[in-house]
Amino acid sequence: MMAAAARRGPEGPEAGQGGGRRRCRPEPTNPRPGGGRGLCAAAPPVGSAVVAAAGADREGGRRWEAARQRRRPRGTGAAAPREAAAGAAARRSALFQPPEPCQSGARVLALAESSRPSGEAVPQAQAQLSLENLSQKTANHREVETCVMTEFALKEIMSSGGAEDDIPQAERKTVTDFCYLLDKSKQLFNGLRDLPQYGQKQWQSYFGRTFDVYTKLWKFQQQHRQVLDNRYGLKRWQIGEIASKIGQLYYHYYLRTSETSYLNEAFSFYSAIRQRSYYSQVNKEDRPELVVKKLRYYARFIVVCLLLNKMDVVKDLVKELSDEIEDYTHRFNTEDQVEWNLVLQEVAAFIEADPVMVLNDDNTIVITSNRLSETGAPLLEQGMIVGQLALADALIIGNCNNQVKFSELTIDMFRMLQALEREPMNLASQMNKPGMQESTEKPARRENPHKYLLYKPTFSQLYTFLAASFKELPANSVLLIYLSATGVFPSGRSDSEGPYDFGGVLTNSNRDIINGDAIHKRNQSYKEMHCLHPGDLYPFTRKPLFIIVDSSNSVAYKNFTNLFGQPLVCLLSPTAYPKALQDQSQRGSLFTLFLNNPLMAFLFVSGLSSMRRGLWEKCQDYLRKINRDIAQLLTHSRSIDQSFLQFFGDEFLRLLLTRFIFCSATMRMHKIFRQETRNYPESYPQLPRDETVENPHLQKHILELASILDVRNVFLENTLDDY
Repeated sequence: MMAAAARRGPEGPEAGQGGGRRRCRPEPTNPRPGGGRGLCAAAPPVGSAVVAAAGADREGGRRWEAARQRRRPRGTGAAAPREAAAGAAARRSALFQPPEPCQSGARVLALAESSRPSGEAVPQAQAQLSLENLSQKTANHREVETCVMTEFALKEIMSSGGAEDDIPQAERKTVTDFCYLLDKSKQLFNGLRDLPQYGQKQWQSYFGRTFDVYTKLWKFQQQHRQVLDNRYGLKRWQIGEIASKIGQLYYHYYLRTSETSYLNEAFSFYSAIRQRSYYSQVNKEDRPELVVKKLRYYARFIVVCLLLNKMDVVKDLVKELSDEIEDYTHRFNTEDQVEWNLVLQEVAAFIEADPVMVLNDDNTIVITSNRLSETGAPLLEQGMIVGQLALADALIIGNCNNQVKFSELTIDMFRMLQALEREPMNLASQMNKPGMQESTEKPARRENPHKYLLYKPTFSQLYTFLAASFKELPANSVLLIYLSATGVFPSGRSDSEGPYDFGGVLTNSNRDIINGDAIHKRNQSYKEMHCLHPGDLYPFTRKPLFIIVDSSNSVAYKNFTNLFGQPLVCLLSPTAYPKALQDQSQRGSLFTLFLNNPLMAFLFVSGLSSMRRGLWEKCQDYLRKINRDIAQLLTHSRSIDQSFLQFFGDEFLRLLLTRFIFCSATMRMHKIFRQETRNYPESYPQLPRDETVENPHLQKHILELASILDVRNVFLENTLDDY
């Protein structure tokens, strides 16, 4: 799918050169359930919801036509109102551009999106705005604006194309229709901001309408490029803006559905903008706002490439972005140079965050993917009795100030994000496998759990998203909460030991208080408002809950209480690491690295920084064998808590549990981790040590893996004798 998306641009050959037809919205490989037939040109992505949206469009069209007939100037032809529409729409186009942030700096400018998964809180009035109101507001706005247009407008647009009387009626209509589609697309795109950031249903019909309009707009400018060039003065950067908006729509559809196929489609459009040099002429115009559009495009493209692990493309984009920023700041002497340079520093650090490099024979770096593959999770063998729960929703929360990040995505959030996604599946390659040519059955649908990415959320924001996920959680499904945040410790001893007396994790740093002493004194007087305590999660244990806490106070969640009897598991990171590893904390947590890429984490704690590809693949094969044995240890244990087995039926949770046990066993055998018990991961409920993390059979496997890597000397040989 990636290769196909890279080859396929948003359009065929350039218009005027026999341009072939290309669908604006190629059908994705993995449409999410409830998403209809995918985002193809003939089938919008939302199934029955599109019928209602189409009805709203027809009703708006009838009102528009009625208003047009009522206000038709006497003595003019049928095209006069459309002539008026074109000029006003063109002059108004700048007004419908997404509003520019004033003081937030280039980091926000670079990735300001129409729909952000973890941005500032959505105002209550906007969050409660229904889709019906949005549709009615758009239709009413269109009717009023169309009614006040004058015949002078179209004349002004076409004045540069020759005498007005010489312009054919068909070309007048082409320009008018283009202006209408362009105007409507901008209105719908800007309306995406008013949609609530949480919930999986209420946004789909509006997204479907927006996709539909951009489909028509993109095809229209392809089919009428020559007329638009001559009569409208269409510029290449304007075509690039349309393609960029479509790329943004696909990216946000990925954020709301977690289907990686939409990332490939976003990459397709972004890549075509670069290949066709749609923004190449922007630098020749004395308009800094156009250059900022170009810089934003680069930043958005980089995010998509990072999520698709296209690191070679990322490096090229960073170099091009650096040159563009240098030219931009030199020409316009802007004040946001520091912010844009910080963007470059952040993405450069993000690329270098992995502590171990895998090298080919020619010393080129191998890009490894950490998404779930077909052979990633250990298979359930006959006789394993596990639950039938499925991971449906995940909240990934990050608040680590000193950690590498890009935009609003820390390296820990990025790693956990990929651990909860499958590799994008290419249907073409699947169907070409031997034995599948004659099969008429489609490959089984492979769903990803829906995810919310929350960077430094306030307590109210976090609780809002939690409540929305809890409300929409299907039957027999699991909600996962991942917390990567600074620990908040109790200010003093308490007479009681309740769920709010052990501290928790800080999800949002108070940005209004810069002085650290002020924060310390304030915390002594009362509990931190944005601290998430174990007790805050008690209401959500009414349904199956899987919690991962990576924090210096993760043990606060060891004092959990299962009040409702539903399956509940907490995987807790070490609260401290050996001094030799603390200097690497900016590159991400070691605990999360084990959950994302256990072999890379094993190499890192063993003191290795690079490895040849052949040896890497050999170790990966052995690690899969270790995971199979861990799965047998868990399912055959007679003393293990049933919550672990209830979650073990889901592939993602099964892989996380086996990696957690491998991580815990590795640290217990490592010499530098033996100094303090704080260096070990823990869990709630507790795992039976002798049957899992301290099992002699598992310890033998770890020593064998160390022998393959020639690092056996950093591990203890007879660990059981030391307990």
